[in-house]
Amino acid sequence: MDADRTAEGADEIAQVRRFNRLVTQRVGALGDHFLARDRPLGEARLLWEIGSELGSKTGAGADVRELRARLDLDSGYVSRMLRSLQAAGLVTVAASETDRRVRVATLTPAGRRERAVLDERADGAAAELLAPLSADQRRRLVAAMTEVDRLLTAGQVTIEVVDPEHEHARFCRDAYYAEIDRRFEQGFDLAASISADGDQLRLPAGLLLVAYLHGEPVGCGALWFRPRARATIKRMWVADSVRGLGIGRRLLAELESRAAAHGCVEVRLETNRALAEAVTMYRSAGYAEVAPFNDEPHADHWFTKRLGTRPSGA
Repeated sequence: MDADRTAEGADEIAQVRRFNRLVTQRVGALGDHFLARDRPLGEARLLWEIGSELGSKTGAGADVRELRARLDLDSGYVSRMLRSLQAAGLVTVAASETDRRVRVATLTPAGRRERAVLDERADGAAAELLAPLSADQRRRLVAAMTEVDRLLTAGQVTIEVVDPEHEHARFCRDAYYAEIDRRFEQGFDLAASISADGDQLRLPAGLLLVAYLHGEPVGCGALWFRPRARATIKRMWVADSVRGLGIGRRLLAELESRAAAHGCVEVRLETNRALAEAVTMYRSAGYAEVAPFNDEPHADHWFTKRLGTRPSGA
């Protein structure tokens, strides 16, 4: 069985490498003149990202740190590309007017014209790729690309332990409160809810996980360690923009793993019937519905799971 899994893994790696070689060739990443312009793909992509900002038409520009995070590039490499684009008269880089510590890249008029040319030629290149295919093949290719896009995006998500007072933790907490207040039939009354914040979510009492995509917080989940080797899962939230990527399940699995590492033998949680997708996820992950174990006024379902148990059908 182990040999079969090893062989399967080797086949998967080989297929990924074949796919990568094909894509880099088809999109023109191998040359120094992407889309027949005077710069390689990296610089063209950076130029496009700067221009994709909401402020591109107003000259507001893009935070250089956010560009690095979004493209997952080394700061030195991004700096070299920006210098090249500056030398070509396409970009300016200056300190932000609101925070002098922040560097902002902005397209010049020539840069906006160049980006428009890149957009036009990229559209043409995509049309050329689809042109030889039948209508059915085009639909299949676009559907496959959509799925690859989703899976690659899911693979870029990272999960970290974050202090509950960190700005990203507060962002997730506020987004979580806003969503459940909107979705719960009677709204959400924080004062009436069982507390799980601050020191309760710091070791040794508990912990808070935040999920990141390109440096931006997109989800969270917390553990609150309780007596008799139990842990309570709290504050499970995933941003609408990344729903369907399996982030909730990853957070849940990571919380279970950390609870087990802490010596817990059982995890439990409560949730509201309005969160139907969460109820479905918990059940499919092996959680059993039980009688209420607390007096949380917003809960309709209470679940527990013995750590080490497998979901039914697994």
